[in-house]
Amino acid sequence: MEVTRIFDLLPHYVEHYPNQDVALACKRNGVWQTFSIGQYIETVNHLSYGFMKLGIKPGDKIAIISANRPEWNMLDMAIMQMGAICVPLYPTISQADYKYILNHAEIRLLFIEGKELRTKIEPILPEVSSIEFIYTFVNQNSGLPYFDQLVELGKAHPQPEALKTVSDSIDRMSLASIIYTSGTTGNPKGVMLSHNNIVRNFVCLRDIPAPWNKRALSFLPLCHAYERMLVYLYQYLGISVYYAENLATIAENIKEIVPTFMTCVPRVLEKIYDKLYMAGKKQPFIRRQLYYWAFNLAIRYKNENRTKWYEFQYRIADKLVYSKWREALGGNFDIVVSGGSAILPHMAAFFSAIHMPVFEGYGLSETSPVIAVMNRHPGGRQFGTVGYKMPDTELRIGENNEIQCRGHNVMLGYYRDPELTAEVIDKEGWLHTGDTGELSPEGVLRITGRLKNIFKTSFGKYINPQMIESKLTESPFIENIVVVGENKKFAAALVAPDFVFLKSWCARHKMPYTTNEEMVKNPVVIARYQKEIKKYNVNFGDWEQIKRFELIPDDWNQNHILTPTLKVKRKVVENLYADRIENLFS
Repeated sequence: MEVTRIFDLLPHYVEHYPNQDVALACKRNGVWQTFSIGQYIETVNHLSYGFMKLGIKPGDKIAIISANRPEWNMLDMAIMQMGAICVPLYPTISQADYKYILNHAEIRLLFIEGKELRTKIEPILPEVSSIEFIYTFVNQNSGLPYFDQLVELGKAHPQPEALKTVSDSIDRMSLASIIYTSGTTGNPKGVMLSHNNIVRNFVCLRDIPAPWNKRALSFLPLCHAYERMLVYLYQYLGISVYYAENLATIAENIKEIVPTFMTCVPRVLEKIYDKLYMAGKKQPFIRRQLYYWAFNLAIRYKNENRTKWYEFQYRIADKLVYSKWREALGGNFDIVVSGGSAILPHMAAFFSAIHMPVFEGYGLSETSPVIAVMNRHPGGRQFGTVGYKMPDTELRIGENNEIQCRGHNVMLGYYRDPELTAEVIDKEGWLHTGDTGELSPEGVLRITGRLKNIFKTSFGKYINPQMIESKLTESPFIENIVVVGENKKFAAALVAPDFVFLKSWCARHKMPYTTNEEMVKNPVVIARYQKEIKKYNVNFGDWEQIKRFELIPDDWNQNHILTPTLKVKRKVVENLYADRIENLFS
């Protein structure tokens, strides 16, 4: 069966992978709970019947606010196959954003998970007039109906012929979902994606996994276009999807299910890298020398054109060191897809060397989401790039080196905002990404920065802060950094230390560690960071070098400074730390 609408994935799965035992799985009460494709389809149909009994009609908007779980996928499919529009929302956004989105999208039915979310959303409900129904995923004795009750409602009122009539009427170009982007300024924007947008995306990616990939671990938010599209790809290829319990259990879950496929953001890989690096410090002298010899060999790994001498060394390192790392990680990986932001080239090389091959991609919610991605062909995985453009799309570098694309991946537009749509999609259909990049003669794309983030000093010198930040975060001392200095005489930075590494450094140097707040003011710590920044400054021109900096004790993971894909919201930082930034230039 040809897949032209997203919900066509279900009969396609049955036709092509009838012997696959597990379609979806999650861990509950310490036990992995699995769902076959038959259970998946049956529940999807009952949910659709339940929606129809409630009076939900094609075009109605249904929002899902939940962490990853199989029921999320079931709701998603049930919503779309009856012509309604799925609006996935992050469980972590602000109350103000919930109020805006629920009103802007005219949500009619809302699915929420957990008492914490209910407490957050209930106060704004009187100000959202469109909502008629609120469901939870589990029975919380709250008086609200829940998932199983909607399933039972559908079982009691099946309407297969009516559902088929509605499903048959849905065109591949029909609106399937509205994804609200986590903008750093202003109100969130509703990206409208059609069935065709998303289906063509995952169909074009079908050759990236090897045929033996049969089990994937998923932990990035399903409400993000990146993870959601890849989960559709898993279903298209008959790959079982196992949802991690949470970010803290990823390592444990990998060992339990031994996945061959995983998607992640660079920060997850960086933490694994740092942990492996620090583990070498605990080794006896001789073993430590071998450990770091292998480590340094890995960061010089190349996918192609390796010398015979390197291959000889590599086989020794793999037998003595890398094999033990793989065993510790529990990995049997054929592919690790990294997106959301750029991964440092030496880290991509490192993970490829230890048999966790990193495939980097690039895109936006507005492009469904992939614009370019690495592949398995010769030259298809060059570290420091994001690969070739998607098939059947166009890619060009426009004015000011802006990346622009046109084709089946470009969104229908922003919901209820034609003016904003016209700002990013020109009359010829080119979507202006706002990112800057370079194309090699072979057509390989490299990202160089964000157009709106480039600034000019008072001496008229242009600075690309992302390029500097990317280099400085190679340091194990630095978790995050924001470079500032627009219209100033020099570049400065706010630095969020990696406090786990800093604590270990203090322990090795017999320094008592008190609190984060006290340590960032400690003259010895400040001097060590000064030395670290001086080391990386040599990579830049004099006008680009960090002249002054301040260490920030706050956890940026906890105060909405990071996006769900762990990128820094620059404007939020600039507003939150405006006084400190001003002091840097005093």
